[in-house]
Amino acid sequence: MSDTRFSKPLIYMLIGSAIILALSLGVRHAFGLYLVPMSHEFGWGHNVFSLAIAMQNLIWGAVQPVTGAFADKYGSKVVVAVGGTLYSLGLLLMAVSSSGLLLNLSVGLILGLALSATSFPVLLSAVGRAAHPEKRSLAMGIASAAGSFGQFIMLPSTLLLLQSIGWSAALMVSAILIALIIPLAWTLKAPAYVHPNISATIKPALGIKEILVIAKNHKPFWFLSLGFFVCGFQVVFIGIHLPGYLIDHGFDATTGTVFLALVGLFNIVGTYTAGWLGGKYSKPHLLMGLYGLRGIAIIGFLLLPLSTWTIYSFGVIMGLLWLSTVPLTNGIVANMFGIKYLSMLSGIVFFTHQVGSFFGGWLGGVNHDMTGNYNMIWMFSILLSVFGVLVHFFVNEEHVVHD
Repeated sequence: MSDTRFSKPLIYMLIGSAIILALSLGVRHAFGLYLVPMSHEFGWGHNVFSLAIAMQNLIWGAVQPVTGAFADKYGSKVVVAVGGTLYSLGLLLMAVSSSGLLLNLSVGLILGLALSATSFPVLLSAVGRAAHPEKRSLAMGIASAAGSFGQFIMLPSTLLLLQSIGWSAALMVSAILIALIIPLAWTLKAPAYVHPNISATIKPALGIKEILVIAKNHKPFWFLSLGFFVCGFQVVFIGIHLPGYLIDHGFDATTGTVFLALVGLFNIVGTYTAGWLGGKYSKPHLLMGLYGLRGIAIIGFLLLPLSTWTIYSFGVIMGLLWLSTVPLTNGIVANMFGIKYLSMLSGIVFFTHQVGSFFGGWLGGVNHDMTGNYNMIWMFSILLSVFGVLVHFFVNEEHVVHD
């Protein structure tokens, strides 16, 4: 029996990945707090900021397979270091963005490229390659939970900065913090796990073209991708627009910040638990349960009288369900195709997540500017939960390509 314990290099990688994800996703999770102050200062409608965020998500997703392929070939540490540099520069440009064009360039293009190199597909794939197959889902859950901790910490910190020094200076402080990703990238050097009973000479390794053809013809892979569209739409719509939704209903900015902080806090529990459960039970079945519970939570939030108690309760529930999909989805990809091209293939699945993110961020702003509310998007989010449950009926974890 092989040793399934985490190796010392993997532990260092987990710590480095945890801090990188905490910084990257923590700063990203707080972007919704900038919508109102920037829109008010420059006289924008909600759609201007929403479009920039939507572009960011679309660019992030579109280049993710390419970024993943570079990470698979040249190593995650180089890709993450470049991404950290772009991220810091993008935030500095965002701090001086006084027009929609500059906002689209900084928030949309530069930060979209940066996030493709400093978020889940690249970092979880690096962790997944280094972990024993039996511990892979758990390792991914631990790294994912760290990103949630960053969301919990960065939201109140960002609100404090916004209230004390203004949105522009707050972005400059964030840029300095993000620059820490560059040296941390060099912790991502744990070797890939090799099963002691498998010889590398048994059969020739598949190339990129061969693995892409196999993935293209494997229907469960595409059903999994469609399910991730639902995740992207819901988390970006809620993450970006719920603070504004609450302000529309008479609550202050602190209420929205506490909501998002609760999402980040309880997402730590949710992602870790999902990773642990994914090592014991069917990942597609767990995903069906997660999407179904999201729909029920949204229905309950809309039907109950809006109060601080219901808002914070919704934050706790959504936090448990927020990014719990990530270790499960990436774990299914690893089970299907092995670990050699995990960053690239996870990036392809993540692209559909970001297409959903694009529409969740953009349509939320368009709907609000046209109607003054978010009712239509809330209803669509509920329907997407039903779709998310149904589509995972057709997903399985069978090994198409072995490690």
